Amino acid sequence: MKLLRVGAAGAERPAVLDQAGRVRDLGGVVRDVDGAFLAGDGVERARAALAAGDLPVVGDGTRTGPPLARPGKIVCVGLNYRDHAAETGAEIPAEPVVFMKAPNTVVGPYDEVLVPRGGVKTDWEVELAVVIGRTARYLDDDAAALACVAGYTISNDVSERAFQLERGGQWDKGKSCETFNPLGPWLVTADEVPDPQALGLRLSVDGVRRQDGHTRDMVFGVAEIVRYLSHFMVLEPGDVINTGTPAGVALGLPDTPYLRGGEVMELEIDGLGAQRQTVGRA
Repeated sequence: MKLLRVGAAGAERPAVLDQAGRVRDLGGVVRDVDGAFLAGDGVERARAALAAGDLPVVGDGTRTGPPLARPGKIVCVGLNYRDHAAETGAEIPAEPVVFMKAPNTVVGPYDEVLVPRGGVKTDWEVELAVVIGRTARYLDDDAAALACVAGYTISNDVSERAFQLERGGQWDKGKSCETFNPLGPWLVTADEVPDPQALGLRLSVDGVRRQDGHTRDMVFGVAEIVRYLSHFMVLEPGDVINTGTPAGVALGLPDTPYLRGGEVMELEIDGLGAQRQTVGRA
């Protein structure tokens, strides 16, 4: 099932995509797509309402917001593709490189991305995002980890490299500027993604393909990431994990300009839809 949220920013309504590709309003069935929805019977109720066939169709032109309301936390894994580590001159990590991203960075998949004030090296990163649907703590194996996954979506882990790498301290301040995490368009439930390590992911800037990777090339796969993180923090329904990006970021491409404003980024992951953002300035 493909869940989404539609409407003006801050006033989105839950929705679902039917088999014909029409957006159906779930507002009369569930309150929102959030942690409580995922932890409870929200998915089952939405599935039953869709099967009943009487959900109203959402009008064309309605804004698509992020598919998840109020993420609890966003946990990110860095240097998780071998080719990306190589292009940045980093060694393949022995354990996942973990950092956090502010939850209020999340915007819709077609919303504007803003170069922050003082930003001079704003970069793109297409990533598979994992959405947690069940509390995860001290998990023992991959099966237990995948059982905690509610679904998957596309993330653009936008980064200001000057803040991240040249201003001292940890990476978070180069990752947490406003609009730095477009999410969506859909939250695709885990049953429709039988193997998260079998997905191609791509990103273009102004029509030029910059990233063209595959999740099979992750250093640490989805199951291992969820299991690993559960030994350092409690993962809760509504948390998001950005699982890393393949090669092709501006940081790793000599003579490739960073985002300045006016560019258009287009992202896609097999089975999870596509994003498109125009770049502005804060």
